[in-house]
Amino acid sequence: MRRLISQVVVLSTLVIAISGCSSMGVEPWERDVLAKDEMQLVTDPIEAATDDHIYFSKEASSGGRGFGGGGCGCN
Repeated sequence: MRRLISQVVVLSTLVIAISGCSSMGVEPWERDVLAKDEMQLVTDPIEAATDDHIYFSKEASSGGRGFGGGGCGCN
């Protein structure tokens, strides 16, 4: 009985693992919804540029967004 349960668990895990990556990416019929303005990550480019400017100004001494070294030029 335990062997049967073990086989069922292994089989179901295998099926889930194989089917988990079957739908990767955006299908062509889904692209119209994603192209709408309200679905964009940055809806206002001017506001995004201002936010980036403020962020980089404040974080210049620690290297900003993922850059090594500090704002003084030393690494």
